[in-house]
Amino acid sequence: MTDRPLTPLLDHVQSPADMKRLSDADLRRLADEVRAETISAVSVTGGHLGAGLGVVELTVALHAVFDAPRDKIIWDVSHQSYPHKILTGRRDRIRTLRMKDGLSGFTKRSESPYDPFGAAHSSTSISAALGFAVARDLGGAPEGGIGDAIAIIGDGSMSAGMAYEAMNNAGHLKKRLIVILNDNDMSIAPPVGAMSSYLSRLYAGEPFQELKAAAKGAVSLLPEPFREGARRAKDMLKHMTVGGTLFEELGFSYVGPIDGHDMESLLSVLRTVKHRAHGPILIHVITKKGKGYAPAENARDRGHATGKFDVLTGEQPKVKSNAPSYTSVFAEALLAEAAKDPRICAVTAAMPDGTGLTKFMERYTSRCFDVGIAEQHAVTFSAGLAAGGMRPFCALYSTFLQRGYDQVVHDVAIQRLPVRFAIDRAGLVGADGATHAGSFDIAFLANLPGFVVMAAADEAELVRMVVTAARHDEGPIAFRFPRGEGVGVEIPANAEPLEIGKGRIIQEGKGVAILSFGTRLSEVMTACEALGAKGITPTVADARFAKPLDRDLILRLAATHEAVITIEEGAVGGFGSHVAQLLSDEGVFDQGLKFRSMVLPDIFIDQANPADMYAVAGLNAADIEAKVLAVLGVAKIGSKRA
Repeated sequence: MTDRPLTPLLDHVQSPADMKRLSDADLRRLADEVRAETISAVSVTGGHLGAGLGVVELTVALHAVFDAPRDKIIWDVSHQSYPHKILTGRRDRIRTLRMKDGLSGFTKRSESPYDPFGAAHSSTSISAALGFAVARDLGGAPEGGIGDAIAIIGDGSMSAGMAYEAMNNAGHLKKRLIVILNDNDMSIAPPVGAMSSYLSRLYAGEPFQELKAAAKGAVSLLPEPFREGARRAKDMLKHMTVGGTLFEELGFSYVGPIDGHDMESLLSVLRTVKHRAHGPILIHVITKKGKGYAPAENARDRGHATGKFDVLTGEQPKVKSNAPSYTSVFAEALLAEAAKDPRICAVTAAMPDGTGLTKFMERYTSRCFDVGIAEQHAVTFSAGLAAGGMRPFCALYSTFLQRGYDQVVHDVAIQRLPVRFAIDRAGLVGADGATHAGSFDIAFLANLPGFVVMAAADEAELVRMVVTAARHDEGPIAFRFPRGEGVGVEIPANAEPLEIGKGRIIQEGKGVAILSFGTRLSEVMTACEALGAKGITPTVADARFAKPLDRDLILRLAATHEAVITIEEGAVGGFGSHVAQLLSDEGVFDQGLKFRSMVLPDIFIDQANPADMYAVAGLNAADIEAKVLAVLGVAKIGSKRA
C-alpha cells in the first residue's frame, strides 16, 4: 500500500514552534496523525517501528511543552526517534530513513539542531543530559543558550550500569535535570534482571487507572490544592516497594507511574515539571511498544525492527535465501558442540535473537544467560565462568563488544582466561550505519597478548572456528563473522578444529600474493577472475588468523612474490598492520618487496546497503583488481586507489 495517510494537522507542523498554537485536543489528534505517518514511512523504508509507535504521545507532548532546540531532548538509543524527526522539520525526508544519503535511523548531531546528542547504543542519555545541564549552569552554552536537559531512557537501557553512574552523579550535583523513564516492559528481548522486577512492582497489584493521581506530579512540585491527593498516591506507591523508591534514594524526585498514551496526563505532568522542578527529577511513564498498530502489538518483539511491509496486513515480502545466515550457522555449530560438552555455556547481552542463541536458550536453559544491556558485565561474567571451569561463549555484536573493552583487557586477557568471543556483525552492516559497524575489533583484540583472533571466510570456516574455540583452553579466543547470508558452500557435518595460527592457500599463482582475512575472500576470487582475463594469476591465501599470524606462510609468500596485498574488513591497526610488522622485523622490505594493505578507510561510513558501503571503503572486487594492477605497474591511467 503506497497511499499516504490524511494528516491535516501534521501538514501544518514544520517545526515544534507550530505546535504551540494547538489546543490539547488538537495535540491528541496530532499524535494520531504522527502515528499514521510513522507507520506509512516505515512500511516503505523498513526500520525500527515498535519503539517509535510507543512514544508518539510522549514525543508530541515533549515538543508541545518544551522549547527545542534550546531545550535539549535526548533520546536514549534513539530507535524511537522517528516521530521526533517527523515533528522537527524532516518529514519531507522521512521516507529516506536508513538509506544512502538519507536520514539516519538514529539521532545525529550533523543532521539537525533538534538532535543535540547522537545515540545508537544504549544508556548514554542521562550522562549526556547531565553534561548539558552543567554546561548551562557554567555559562558554556553556545549562542542561544541551553534551557532544560531532558533524557528519555527505556527500561531495558536502565539495566546498564552507566545509567546508574549518571544518576548517582546527578543526585550529587543536584542540577535541574529531567529524566523520563519510558517503561514499556519490552526491550529488544524481554527485559531481564532485578531492575525489571523492581519497575514491575511499582505498579503491580492495583488497577492501573487508580494510579493516575500520581500522574499529577511530585508533592513538592504541585499547587497546594492538589498536594494532599498526590501525597496519598505517592504513599501508596511507596507501600508497594520496600523502603521507598530507588530513584529517590539516588537523589531524584520521583513522579509516576503515569500512562504514556494519555495526552492529558502527559501534558499536565510535563507542564508542572517545566515550571516548578528544582534539581533532578525522574518521570516514570508506562507505554506500549508498537502502540496503535495491531501487527506490531501482536509481534513477539512488538515490531522492534522490520523490513518493508504492507500497512494493511503488516506482512513483509518473503526474501528467498541462497544460503543460511552466518548467525544461524554459528548457532547450529554451537548447539552441536554443547551437545558433546556440558561445560559449554553461552552469554549474551539482551540479544538472544540477534546473536542466534534463542535455540540454545530453549535447549540448554541452565547454560544460557541473557544479562540484559550490560556488555561489561557479560564479559566479566564470562571470565568468571571460565575461571570456574566452564567453557563460555560470549556472543556479542562487534559494535557492542566495544562497550566491554576494559573488561576484555583487565578481566580476560591479563588473566589468560579461555573466554570464547563470538563476534557477530563484523565489518560494515548496512542501514544502521557507522554506529553499528564492526570496524575495530580486529585491531583492539589482536593488540592483546595471548589472544587468538580468527575471521571466517565462509560459513564452513565459521563452523570450524566454533569447534576450534570450543576446544581451546589456553587463553582467550575470538572469531568474527558478518551480518547476512553465507556464500553457499557445503557445511561440514563433523568439522575438525583448525591448527592455531595456520592459514590456507586457495589458489597458487605468481607475481602478487593476496592474503585475505575474513569474508572479502569471495570478492578477491571475483577480482581474480577479471585479472585472469588479463593474464594475471595472483596467489590467494586465506589467513584465518590475525593472531597468531601464520609466519611460515606469510614469509614464504613474501619470498616468492614481487608484492603482497592484505585485505580485511577492519580499520587500520589490524591484520595488515600485524603482517607489516612481521615483514619489517624480518627485514623483508629491505629485499624490495612491495606491500599494500587494504583496510576500512579512516572515516565513519554512513548508512547504505553493504555493497555501496564497501564501494566507499574501496574493498569490493573492482577495487582489489585495481590494487593488483597498480602494484604490478600495469594499472590504467587514472586508476583509483592504487
